[in-house]
Amino acid sequence: MELKCTSSPNGIPLEEYKYSNADFIIPGITWRKRREYKDNLNFLSAFDKSLRYKWAEKMEQGLFRYPLRSLQTSILPGRVKYVAQLNIKRGIERRKPQDIRSIQEKFNPSQFNFNKIKSEETLFAMVRSPPGKAAESEDDGLRMNKHAESMLINGWESRTLVVINVSPLEFGHVLFIPEPSLCLNQVLIPDLVMLGMESILLSGHPGFRVGFNSLGGFASVNHLHLHGFYLDEELLLESAPCKPLCSKMSFYLLTDFPAPGFFFYTDGQDLVTVSRRVCRVTDYLVGRNIAHNVFITRGCDPGNAGCPEARQGIRVVIWARKSCFGSKEESAFNVALCELAGHLPFKNQEDFTNMTEESVIGIIKDYLFSDEEFRILSMELSEYLIS
Repeated sequence: MELKCTSSPNGIPLEEYKYSNADFIIPGITWRKRREYKDNLNFLSAFDKSLRYKWAEKMEQGLFRYPLRSLQTSILPGRVKYVAQLNIKRGIERRKPQDIRSIQEKFNPSQFNFNKIKSEETLFAMVRSPPGKAAESEDDGLRMNKHAESMLINGWESRTLVVINVSPLEFGHVLFIPEPSLCLNQVLIPDLVMLGMESILLSGHPGFRVGFNSLGGFASVNHLHLHGFYLDEELLLESAPCKPLCSKMSFYLLTDFPAPGFFFYTDGQDLVTVSRRVCRVTDYLVGRNIAHNVFITRGCDPGNAGCPEARQGIRVVIWARKSCFGSKEESAFNVALCELAGHLPFKNQEDFTNMTEESVIGIIKDYLFSDEEFRILSMELSEYLIS
């Protein structure tokens, strides 16, 4: 890991965070070990310390839409143990989502995009070292989409901006943005998926999470980005049981979980391959105009499902869901990447106080496919991946 100062495309000084596979923390610490540390943060990595310090500095400088201190948090009674948090300010102050009508909608420079943010909102640029390593890996027969090819051709594949989310969900809420001047729309590319997995491995905190909302899946800006944030609570998703859909590609189906979804598992040794496979799935969904959400977290390998302490690798979970175009938002919470994963940022005190696990599941189910639709999609994806 190396920190150095460089210049952004507009000439403003920008710190680079250079990293390599040698900086990955494999395996990460368990939740039990995390609890033993209590308020002692010595388990944090250099990546965590840099991100958290700079993020807190931006908060002190007043660059966010509202101050975010410790959020009121509770665990809903029940098997899922939903993590409920009261974040009224986000519901009021966050930027109004753009009017999106298609999951394949093109980038529109006249709308808000990340070329228009203040330079002070950028924490640093993440630079994979050695440059271009992802592009030099052997072709495993999986196609990259056109956005990825464009990035590789233009040499931007190893540089990603880390920018504060000015309407934060939680402490350390940032956006990972591939070079903004490329003006990529909100469709996942392999290099960004890999960056998301790498950031999980760079973090020493078991609660650092990364996610993606597609257009129609409550993405509020049509400019390619991932979310990253710290949630200092364990989620059932990390150890939920599964069944194989395509074992040789480490592609599984979540079972016994309120929001059925698909996931890829990696021990951290095959990030290039997994990132391309993830995008084969999301490209398929985009091609079918199916909205989706993605959640990346440390988690159990399929052989140790149900054992929360065996979080040896990474789960990349993908939910296909009903599209939300111009629909009214839920009063309690929107159903996007966090909510599907088990993290509920509530917009008002009444729902935060009165919501039950049963009522949460009822809201979430309204945004998911029927059992039969999901069964058919599962079969189609399995056949598509091996074709």
